[in-house]
Amino acid sequence: MSFESICIVGQGRVGTALAARLEGRLPVKVTKRQLECADADLVLLCVPDRAIGGLAARIEQGPWVAHTSGATTLAELAPHDRRFSVHPLQTFSRSRGAEQLDGAWAAVTSENSEASKAGHELAGLLGLRPFELPDEERALYHAAATVAAGFLVTLHEAAAELMRAAGAPPEALEPLMRRTMDNGFSPTGPHARGDWETVERHLAEIRERRPDLERLYETLSELTVELAR
Repeated sequence: MSFESICIVGQGRVGTALAARLEGRLPVKVTKRQLECADADLVLLCVPDRAIGGLAARIEQGPWVAHTSGATTLAELAPHDRRFSVHPLQTFSRSRGAEQLDGAWAAVTSENSEASKAGHELAGLLGLRPFELPDEERALYHAAATVAAGFLVTLHEAAAELMRAAGAPPEALEPLMRRTMDNGFSPTGPHARGDWETVERHLAEIRERRPDLERLYETLSELTVELAR
């Protein structure tokens, strides 16, 4: 199998990044309207989850049809039989280009070997490292991605609020967070050392200065201890 042309429906962060990576490798059209995708070997829907089903239903059967959603099942691509999904496990920004895909993995969901081959081919064209993901596991998989990326932002903001309360620069946290990742997420801090006196001092200060963050600290403390066991 070899795609000779791809029509990307969606001009958002994902669609533009994928188009930038595919440029020069094969003919690619980027559009907002699926009706402009005639004669393409693959129609790739890079649109919000809620729009996938409606767009797929209006595409004439014939080409491969795929989406890039992490949580949406293949049922949303009905009535097409030639369908699959490739979800780049990455967060995207409009200020960056194809380099955002470098080093990223991709979840490939398919219903047969031919569709799996098509999904792996697209992942290869995009420079992604593919792995198979069963359709019924998409919600749990996407929850994991949300914890890793979305909640990381929440944690950074919570930590930044504590830094501001202490009169310290929040931007000083970024090298610490990056080094923690570089170190392979090796356990660190008072919980890893069993320094409960320090943990209690943390809670006392948070309770006094930022009580809105006390529950978050307690919950994360309990989970951190449980995972350490």
